[in-house]
Amino acid sequence: FFQFAVLRERPPNLGRLLVGFAYVLVGLALFLVGLEEALFPLGDIMAKQLTDPTFVGGGKSAAALTWSDYLWVYAFAAAIGFATTIAEPSLIAVALKASSVSGGAISVWGLRLTVALGVAIGVSLGAFRIVTGTPLHFYIAAGYVIVVFQTIYANKDLVPLAYDSGGVTTSTVTVPLVTALGLGLASTIPGRNTVIDGFGLIAFASLFPMMSVLAYGQISSWRRRRRQRLEKGE
Repeated sequence: FFQFAVLRERPPNLGRLLVGFAYVLVGLALFLVGLEEALFPLGDIMAKQLTDPTFVGGGKSAAALTWSDYLWVYAFAAAIGFATTIAEPSLIAVALKASSVSGGAISVWGLRLTVALGVAIGVSLGAFRIVTGTPLHFYIAAGYVIVVFQTIYANKDLVPLAYDSGGVTTSTVTVPLVTALGLGLASTIPGRNTVIDGFGLIAFASLFPMMSVLAYGQISSWRRRRRQRLEKGE
């Protein structure tokens, strides 16, 4: 439209452009159907099985369960967060570009694993929040305070990449599965509200990769300085 209306030029490869646009429309339509028919019901089924009192409580009633009885839920949430992030196309693209621009100083797999670890911790902590019913804003406020302090002391070249890493994780693969898990947990754990408690896992999945990438940079800098001191001592 911009080329037709403003530049008054015919777009190059118009036929391929229209075919690609049609593929995108069909793909998005099928993706939405898949969400409604498969992923969200799957999340509900997973949550029901994981929070079943006979599984997590060893015979306790649902009312007698405490946060420590849901350790398998936290572990499963971490596994979901890690696996979906490793497979996230947006993260792969950013990692490849970061490695190319940095001349290989930033490892593709190093960045992907660091971000995936951050998402795993974040989603697991988000599941803990749903189980305990504690307010979301406490976690988010504390998390961003930590990010601010990390930003002050982090390598300035790494800060933009760390902030972008929080955004690229919440994309095609991660969002549907993590959202389905959160809604499923909130609908099956006694005393939880689906609207209030079911959402918020995506916020954790966006926040903690920033923390993990900044921490990765700080640890790498500390190890480099330590190695330099040891070499000078020799």
